[in-house]
Amino acid sequence: MIGEDALLSQRTIAAIQGIRRARIPFVVVTGRMFRSVRPYLEQAGLEEPAVCYQGAVVADPATGEFLLHVPIPLELAREALAAFEAEAVHVNCYVGDELFVAEVNEYARRYADFQHIPVTPVGRLSDWLDEPPTKLVAVDDDRRITELAERFQGLFKERLFVSTSLPIFLELASPNVSKGSGLQFVAERLGFERERTVAFGDGENDVELLEWAGYGIAVADAHPRLQAAADWTCPGPNEAGVASVLEAVLDSQG
Repeated sequence: MIGEDALLSQRTIAAIQGIRRARIPFVVVTGRMFRSVRPYLEQAGLEEPAVCYQGAVVADPATGEFLLHVPIPLELAREALAAFEAEAVHVNCYVGDELFVAEVNEYARRYADFQHIPVTPVGRLSDWLDEPPTKLVAVDDDRRITELAERFQGLFKERLFVSTSLPIFLELASPNVSKGSGLQFVAERLGFERERTVAFGDGENDVELLEWAGYGIAVADAHPRLQAAADWTCPGPNEAGVASVLEAVLDSQG
């Protein structure tokens, strides 16, 4: 829903509010940490639980309470951190909805500034970590991340959820979560059916989300795996593609 300017357009906000007035639930499902997405939820006036951290967290927008939290087991997280450290790659470590890094470098500053969140340096992460993290994210150029993704998918097969979000992010989470499992939790809580659910996505980490929904829409220039899983494609955020679909739904209802 947001482009490179990181802004939620007034057209998109109006479309979301129209959908909610029609008594259609609207659920944000994202790989982002809750604190970074919360301002967007407030702008859009959303009250439905938000799925964050690739499905590892479902949070109440009003109170900030984690209704669901499935972190990475501690020893497994330490193993993954040690593997990243052997590759000399920057890692974001998320604990308690806070961002921790080994050192504040270019990658850490770029991510924190874009998300408008604080970042805390703690030294070697595999030594510092003493509780299960919600998510781990390696950050590097897209060629290196592609190589690491292939290696880590083999190294942690069935032990971790391993996927790219943006081409420069390699995301690790509990193997028991995905954006699809997070939305399933919300669906059971709010009482809507997957067969009547429309989901939007653009990254490889949205594949499980579109597979869960009754109808999956990839936005323009989405990851090839997602395009293959989608039922249709809409324009990207610069053309307010999600808003255009929501407007069409409202128009169809008269």
